[in-house]
Amino acid sequence: MAKTVVELIDICKTYDTGAAAFEALHKINLVIEEGEFLAIIGPSGSGKSTLMHILGCLDTPTSGKMFLEGKDISRMSANELSTVRNKRIGFVFQTFNLLPRFNILQNVELPMIYGGVSPFERKKRAMDILKMVGLDDRWNHLPQELSGGQRQRAAIARALIMNPAMVFADEPTGNLDTKTGAQIMELFKELNKAGHTIILVTHDKDIAAQTKRQIEIRDGRILGA
Repeated sequence: MAKTVVELIDICKTYDTGAAAFEALHKINLVIEEGEFLAIIGPSGSGKSTLMHILGCLDTPTSGKMFLEGKDISRMSANELSTVRNKRIGFVFQTFNLLPRFNILQNVELPMIYGGVSPFERKKRAMDILKMVGLDDRWNHLPQELSGGQRQRAAIARALIMNPAMVFADEPTGNLDTKTGAQIMELFKELNKAGHTIILVTHDKDIAAQTKRQIEIRDGRILGA
């Protein structure tokens, strides 16, 4: 049987806007298993970003429970959630989020520095993963010296470096041309075949259709899972 990576039980998220409370998520129930490649899809304001923030331990629910690898993390402290994010969750963003003054190797090493990995081990693991994404010959380049596709590959390498339980990709092809975006999607497919659990967040149905499962969310509710 497949291992459950994350489970959401009746997750609600309400924001107090001052004049009235706004419910961004309403009783979300979701199970994501190890090795899945799925997309969370929905228009702007649907709640998909809020759902990603909770799944990615960037935010906490107002009510309900969330289990990550069997551990209830619904009410963890900010420091505890930070540790979970560093060691068990990888993020890939539309804007890459690479530090401009650090070369690509240093950018990929960052999560390991926070994770207390030794300098020798950091460099070895970073070079290995840069080779996997086809950037081992660009390790000493600054982000601005690379193409958009290469920068996104570097961001993917950084997301994978701690061998996380799951990787979130938030509109990962949004800043790329069609050809480069297709190449990045092929890389995600290869990583998924290698066993990585990947969750894509997008409004693009053509991108979502390339994943194995789609979760559509509207008005804070899952329409189909």
